[in-house]
Amino acid sequence: MEAIVALAFAFLVFPFSSPAQALSSNYYDHTCPQLESIVRSAVQNAMSNDKTVPAALLRMHFHDCFIRGCDASVLLNSKGKSKAEKDGPPNISLHAFYVIDNAKKALESKCPGIVSCADILALAARDAVAMSGGPSWDVPKGRKDGRISLASETRQLPAPIFNISQLKQNFAQRGLSIKDLVALSGGHTLGFSHCSSFQNRIHNFNATLDVDPTMNPSFASKLRSVCPAHNKVKNAGSPLDSSNLIFDNAYYKLLLQGNSIFSSDQALLTTPKTKALVSKFASSQKAFEKAFVESMIKMSSLTGGQEIRLDCRVVR
Repeated sequence: MEAIVALAFAFLVFPFSSPAQALSSNYYDHTCPQLESIVRSAVQNAMSNDKTVPAALLRMHFHDCFIRGCDASVLLNSKGKSKAEKDGPPNISLHAFYVIDNAKKALESKCPGIVSCADILALAARDAVAMSGGPSWDVPKGRKDGRISLASETRQLPAPIFNISQLKQNFAQRGLSIKDLVALSGGHTLGFSHCSSFQNRIHNFNATLDVDPTMNPSFASKLRSVCPAHNKVKNAGSPLDSSNLIFDNAYYKLLLQGNSIFSSDQALLTTPKTKALVSKFASSQKAFEKAFVESMIKMSSLTGGQEIRLDCRVVR
């Protein structure tokens, strides 16, 4: 869930299927019992070569679920002039699609035409968290893959410049609560953001101030040195927290210290209810992990697909 960039706040949301749509933890027990070990191996192999894979998979799953439900539409390639979600502005920096491809290829050799790409992505996101030191959980399965993927719909993703009202509305449109909002924001414990996603806080903040006054001055100064006003370095940016390869509650502790990256992170301190949850998760990793797991299961149960793709990047 790195830089969740969107050009505008969209109020139009396409309907998702019921969260109860035929999902169950043992959905593939008889048809593809090797599923979880195959996906886990694909994630593990990728992680051994690239430490950024867990953050990439978690963010990919989040971005998939927030548009048309968790239907693997984020994996589809653009076709001609029809630009797919992965080519929408917020998704340009998504990567590690090959992890899902590798898992799908292995699964097709063991149980052809059985496992959806959407389920593979949901499992990979869970494994990414667990392999980074975070919790594990039973992932309800039985999602189908979607056939529609439009770059224009990435405007529906919550943006790093959102205030608390926009965030609450964006999550509520998907049946997600304020607690879900704060818990899922904790996914920012993994990952990295490019300068463009927090430039608004460290340069020309408003008519009178150059820097967001809610930021810790020394932290803001550090970010300004990495991301100057007219930054020319393509991959310049900052880790999302101080232990960005480990799934922990450091994100919330840093948030309370004024060391958060996005405006949308800081926004969590602007209402009593969200601030209380930030404080609770900062003081208890156990409470954070419990809430995160519950919210991940809830979010990943937003379904909307119709088929089982044989190639995760192309509709059948």
